Amino acid sequence: MSGAPAREAAVREVVADAGRCQSDPERFLPLHTPDVEIVNFGGRRVAGREALGVAMRAALASPLADVVTTVEITGVRFPGEGVAVVAAVKRVHDARREPDGGGPAHPVVSGQLTYLLVEEGGAWRISLAQTTPTTF
Repeated sequence: MSGAPAREAAVREVVADAGRCQSDPERFLPLHTPDVEIVNFGGRRVAGREALGVAMRAALASPLADVVTTVEITGVRFPGEGVAVVAAVKRVHDARREPDGGGPAHPVVSGQLTYLLVEEGGAWRISLAQTTPTTF
């Protein structure tokens, strides 16, 4: 792919793939660089694709498997060759239930998500993801 529209489409596809594969470590992890850093809603930092895989598999084996996210991209910039910054809104949908059987354990939560993607061998990969909860 060449040209700005093609680069942006490729970056958007990686972000969409990450959303589609959020419960499938075998497909999700290769979308990230080996030295990826992820900071989640709670401020937990996970460094490295291997550690991300361990954390992801542990979460999927727990009630957190019932928590899914959606991402709405609000902007894509290319500040340098082979680097993309993606601004997005992340929404967390919690299908877990309160112990008394009532509503969701947590209502829908949203945050500002920033991705840094790098181009490696002609493919875009997520190198950093930082989510900051929002109150609006």
